[in-house]
Amino acid sequence: MTKYEHAALKIENEGAALIIDPGVFTSPLAELGSVAGVVLTHEHPDHWTPAHLDRILAAHPGIPIFAPEGVAKAAPGYEITIVKPGDAVSLAPFALKFFGGDHAVIHESIPMIDNVGVLVNDEFYYPGDSYAVPKHTKVKLLAAPVGAPWLKIGDAIDFVLAVSPQAVFATHDMTLSQAGLGMGRERLKWAVEQGDGEFIELEPGDSTEL
Repeated sequence: MTKYEHAALKIENEGAALIIDPGVFTSPLAELGSVAGVVLTHEHPDHWTPAHLDRILAAHPGIPIFAPEGVAKAAPGYEITIVKPGDAVSLAPFALKFFGGDHAVIHESIPMIDNVGVLVNDEFYYPGDSYAVPKHTKVKLLAAPVGAPWLKIGDAIDFVLAVSPQAVFATHDMTLSQAGLGMGRERLKWAVEQGDGEFIELEPGDSTEL
C-alpha cells in the first residue's frame, strides 16, 4: 500500500494495482504499474479530478472505475460502474466490498452526497469521507482520515477504536499544518494502541506491506 498526497492511495497485489481517490491535492501519479481499476469514494474534487482519470485511462484504457451514483452524475463522459453499500466486486486479484453510503455531515446548509468506504481483500479499509465501520471484519490496515472540514478529532479517535485494526495510518491530511498533522497522528496512535495495534507514519510516496 502506497500513500500519496491527501486521500490518494495505491494497493498492489500480484503485479496489479488498484488506485483510490486521486484528487486535486494529489500530484500526477507516475509509475503505477499495471492498473486493474480505480475506486472513487465520492464526488468531491479532493478525491477525483478529470485530469487524474484521463492520465490513468490513457495509460490503461478500458479499466473499470467504481464509484457511487453521485460520482457518475458528476463525471459525465466517464464510464462509471456504480456501487453502493453491501456490494461486493471481484476485480482479480482484488476483492472489493463497499460500506457506508453517506458522506459525513459538514454542515446542515451543505447537501449530503453519496460516499462509500472500500474494503480490499478483507484486509485494507478506507472509509472515504465517513466513519463507516466495516462490520464483521478484522481489518489488518486502516487508512484513517485525520483532517477535514467535517472531522472532529474525537470522532476520528472513536472511529479507530470501533474498527480496532492491526495497524493504522493517517490520510486525508493536506488541509493540516505540520503541527496539526502531528497532533492528529498522536491521537490516532493512542487509539490504535488501545487494541494493541500499531500506528504507521507515512509521508506521500511512502509504502507499507499488508
